[in-house]
Order: sequence, then structure tokens, then C-alpha cells
Amino acid sequence: MTVHPQEMEASMKKVLLLLIATLATQIGYAQSFTRQDSLRGTLNPMRACYDVVFYDLHVRIDFDKRTLKGTNQIRFRVVDAFDRMQVDLFENMKIDEVTADDGQKLPFTREGNAFFVTYPEKLPQGSQQTLVVHYSGKPREAVNPPWDGGFSWKKTTDGTPWLGVSCEGLGASVWWPNKDHLSDEPDSMRIVCEVPKPLFCVANGKLIGQTETEGNYQAFEWYVSYPINNYNVTLNVTKYEYFADTYTAADGDVLALNYYVLPANLDKARKQFQQVKPMLACYEKYFGKYPFWRDGFALVETPYLGMEHQSAIAYGNGYRNGYMGSDLSGTGVGQSFDYIIIHESGHEYWGNNISCKDHAEMWIHESFCTYSEALYIECMQGREKADQYLAGYMRSVYNDSPIIGPLGVNADGSNDMYFKGAVILHTFRNVLDNDPIWFDILKGLNQDFRHQTVSTEQIIAYINQKAGKDWTPFFDQYLRHRNPPILEYKIKKNKEGCDFSFRWKTDVSNFEMPIKIKSGSETLLIQPKADEMQTLHLAHLPEFLPKHYYIFLEEKH
Repeated sequence: MTVHPQEMEASMKKVLLLLIATLATQIGYAQSFTRQDSLRGTLNPMRACYDVVFYDLHVRIDFDKRTLKGTNQIRFRVVDAFDRMQVDLFENMKIDEVTADDGQKLPFTREGNAFFVTYPEKLPQGSQQTLVVHYSGKPREAVNPPWDGGFSWKKTTDGTPWLGVSCEGLGASVWWPNKDHLSDEPDSMRIVCEVPKPLFCVANGKLIGQTETEGNYQAFEWYVSYPINNYNVTLNVTKYEYFADTYTAADGDVLALNYYVLPANLDKARKQFQQVKPMLACYEKYFGKYPFWRDGFALVETPYLGMEHQSAIAYGNGYRNGYMGSDLSGTGVGQSFDYIIIHESGHEYWGNNISCKDHAEMWIHESFCTYSEALYIECMQGREKADQYLAGYMRSVYNDSPIIGPLGVNADGSNDMYFKGAVILHTFRNVLDNDPIWFDILKGLNQDFRHQTVSTEQIIAYINQKAGKDWTPFFDQYLRHRNPPILEYKIKKNKEGCDFSFRWKTDVSNFEMPIKIKSGSETLLIQPKADEMQTLHLAHLPEFLPKHYYIFLEEKH
């Protein structure tokens, strides 16, 4: 997901940060969670007992009534024998009927946004089954998409209906029945969208069919041939103008590029979307080939800012560079590219290819994706510009709460997962001080965890293995605690120069992090220890490298 507009003002709100930090210290994660939070966020036995293999979703949309009617066939593998399972659908949506493979009606009970289906006898372990849910209703309307999402019922300037769907965080069960837990993705998916003629429906994957149906409707059949996050499943409906291009990878493979835009914006789109191919080349360099090759890459114009919908990236940035015309970094570098194209496409690698198992670990999506913006800049403009851009992001960190949130309750951690997350990775690159290993880690993550859901522990273990050292305390401090490490230091001048004393102040007792400083023309590597002062005799006063590391400095007198 793209960063919220309020983050744009972060650098102008430093006066508030002390108050925010104080409150965060007092309340931490003391917020209360409900039974509904647990039903949504926990992989309880009635969810863990089955593994989704395939979704076959069919919806028919009534624009006049703002309603939909549909079915979802859920094909699943039985992990542990069971006779009762949980499926998710928001309580405002009506469940008309639930049936088994053979058409037998199955009883169900509802509890808020979850419902529980009972079979007459236990389904055998290892078997494959199909559950069919028939449903209808008026889906939630988006309040502030994509952050507070749902259905965005809009009209174009000429009065044509224009629909966009976004639901990250809120959950895909806001509009279609599914196992709404990030840990379980279908291996593939079919989406059939029926809309009134002459409207066109763009969903995820590849368009494989288009047929006329009753009532002057058309059905658009899309097929996703890869695993997909539930919240990435989307519908985009209006009179679209379509144009296409291709991208050729380093190995000669050709990727289809598909663009769906409002007719009035066709010329602007042709110009603005020229940023796509250089971006794909940069991301291929650092992360490997685009991960959903068979389905193609697509940008779809939407009535909201943007979203990383897999193989159907939502685009609403007005065909201008920056973030709605502004530069989130405050450095000017962000005006050199279209933020929505670069950031949301980065999620095809970080978030769609590699996906977290729990919303609390969304840093895996957002931190790496925000960092990918800087790598794109480095690829196109050089390391100095990328470092300048990230230094700008350092000024917009809140340190209000830990980046990793509470597990099992469908709750995110701090929004610092964007800017702070990116500068944490930048800091680690400089601490590691070995770019071949660093880039091997980034590309290796995308290859070795390709199309998988992962945990923080898996990501850190992989980094440790590739780096040849246990960096767990480093990531624990930065991700699981509110503040970054504090370098406490003291300078005592003398005739020969100065005595420079230093140590780390951290929440993690075994924290280690070597950093470089300058003394005159000399660059020195120091290795502060947690809570243990060391002293160096320097010929010149030390100079810190604030663009290299996201740390706090605290001088003692």
C-alpha cells in the first residue's frame, strides 16, 4: 500500500514527536482487542485445518443499487480431519446458501464477520474438497481509499460509472467470502466479473474470455496463474482505453505490459508509463525477473491514489511525478519519478511475491518496498542521489511505536514501517559494508521465498545465513522497540586531539553494530558495545555520518 498523505507532513510535525513518543511509551500496545480481531487475525483450529488451493469467484454488479450477487467456489485440501470450518464474510453481506461438492446444502452459523460451516461427518485428512458460497448484498463503500477501503463508486467527467475496489487491512472478506488470513493464499484463482454493457472490467491476472450475458451484461473472465494475497484481488470497472507494450528481460523473455486508462488520459498515460520499462530493468537487476511473468504486468487507472493489486496495479496519481505532485523525501529527488508507479510496482516483489503471514509483520512488505524506491534511484541516478533521498526519509520518522505489531489480531505495527523501515535497511547495508552480499540477500529472498508467505523470523534467519553472522539483535532493536540505538559519547579535548568515549544504549542487551566515523581525513570503523564505554585517542574531533546510519546521538558532558 502507498504511504498515507499524513506522512507527507511528518517532517513539519517534529514539535509533536516528543508528545507522541511519551504517549507511546505510556500505552505501548495496551490497546484492547476484540473477539472479532482474534477471529480475523488468528489461525485457529477451524482455519488451520484446511489449506486453500483455488478460488473460483463470480460476481455480478448492479451499479444502480450499488449491490453485487455472486458465488465463490473454495477448493481446499484437508490438513487435519474436521467437520467444522471457519470462512469469512462481512456481516452486512448476506449468505444465501452454502453447499458441498455434491450440491448438498450445509448448515452454517454467523459470528460477526466470520461464519462457521458444519459438515455431516469429518472430512478425511489429505482429501480435496470444494465449498460453494452463494452470497449477495451491498458491499461497504470506501471511506478514504485505499487506506480505509471498500467499493469506490465514482463517475468519470463524462458521467460514466467508475468502480474501484481496495481492501488491504480491512480484508477481502469485505466483499467476497474467503479464508481471510494472510498465511493462506490460493495457488491460482479465476475471477468472473459481470457488468452492464459497454463497461469493461479489469481484474487480476490475464483476460481469458469475454461473453455477453442476460440483461445486457458482459462477463469478463480473468485467470490468476500464481498464488495471490486475498486483499490483492480487485475489480476495476469503467469504459477503459487499452494499450499494450512489451518488456524484454535480460535473458530475452518477453513480458506483456497492459495498460487500462480513461480515454481522456490516453496521451498522458502513454508518456507517463514510459517509466515502467526502465523500472522493471532496475528491479530485475536487484531482485530478479518480474515474479508474475505469465500473467503480465498491468497498470489500471483508478478513482483512488494507488494500490499494489497483483498484476493489476492501481494507478491514480494524475500522470505526474512525485506523490500527488509532492516529494515525500523533501529532497527534490522524489520529483524525478512517478511515486505510485515505482512504489506500487515494487510491491510485486515485496508483498506479492514475498508475503507476510500476519498483518503485524507488514514491514516485510512496506520496508523493503519503500527501500526499493531508493534502489530505483540508485539504478537510474547513482548512489549519491539514493542516499540523499533516504536521508530525507530519516527526517520523517515518528518512532511512535514498534514497527512489528501484536500478532494474531489483524493489527499493523507503526506506520514507521515505511520510512523508518527503509532507512533501517539502508543502515544495515552500510553496517554490512559488503554490497555483493547485500544484493545477493535481496535477490535471494525473492528467489528462495518466491510466491510464499513468510515470518519475520524466516527473513532474519535468511539474512543471518547469507551474511555469515547473527544480526538478530540488530533487527530486534530496530523492529521490536520504539527507538533506534542511541550512540552515547563523550569528547575530552587535549593537546594531541581528543579522547573519544562511546557506547550503545539499547533495549537489546547483546546489540552489536559497527559504524564508521571520520577523524580529519581518516575514516575509522568503531565497534561500540552495549552499556560498555570504550575510548579512542583521536588526532581530530570525530565526525559522524548521519546519511549512513539511522541512529540517535547523545553527547555527555
